[in-house]
Amino acid sequence: MNKNIIQIKGVKKSYKDVEVLKGVDFEVEQGGIFALLGSNGAGKTTMIKIMATLLKADAGSIVINGFDIEKNHGGIRGSISLTGQFAAIDEILTGRENIQMIAKLRHLENPNAVAEELINRFGMSEAADRRVGTYSGGMKRRIDIAMSLVGNPKIIFLDEPTTGLDPEARLEVWKIVKELSSAGTTVFLTTQHLEEAEQLANKIAILHGGKIIALDTLERLKKLFPPAKIEYVEKQPTLEEIFLTIIGKKGGEINGIYK
Repeated sequence: MNKNIIQIKGVKKSYKDVEVLKGVDFEVEQGGIFALLGSNGAGKTTMIKIMATLLKADAGSIVINGFDIEKNHGGIRGSISLTGQFAAIDEILTGRENIQMIAKLRHLENPNAVAEELINRFGMSEAADRRVGTYSGGMKRRIDIAMSLVGNPKIIFLDEPTTGLDPEARLEVWKIVKELSSAGTTVFLTTQHLEEAEQLANKIAILHGGKIIALDTLERLKKLFPPAKIEYVEKQPTLEEIFLTIIGKKGGEINGIYK
């Protein structure tokens, strides 16, 4: 049984008079792909910034890779990497130079070897020595994620990783995410693309009204949807239908969906 590498309990965050997170609770298993699903403004980016030590929660406990966020920011920062909604890369430099720069900032012994390994891993040999400004959107995201893996972090946070990408580039990013998980990296992603969570995640949490109102596997979430009327073919509910059904319900936690 996989241990929980992320443990979040009772996290709250307000901006002035606006309460964004109202007591968020969840756990993430090591080596899996965990999707935090929610509408625009639900607080997904706020939650990911808090876990990445970029924002301080108003209340609650956060333990990541065994490190308590109140006691050991450095331990958490050494365990994680964060890729934001938009590629954080220097477009004047080549792909290789971008990776080398991050390796130097992390004080790794051989930045050239680190860059070469990641270039080969991500299949970027042909484009590695071109300026990033000439890359397609999908290639920019690929180099951005490669830079996030410098230093072999145990956890990678991906905040809406396919924002602004065309369908082909989105599939490319999905492939990379699956490969990361297969190699043992824990992937925590936020998304408002329901198909993305459906394709990638081992566990899906739905953030709505400042709280996690559902957390389970896709298969178990499907059981929350009213049974299909059987005529000729039984239609399976999509994650979009499940999501809209869940957030349409009123009240606090919904019995049987918070596991």
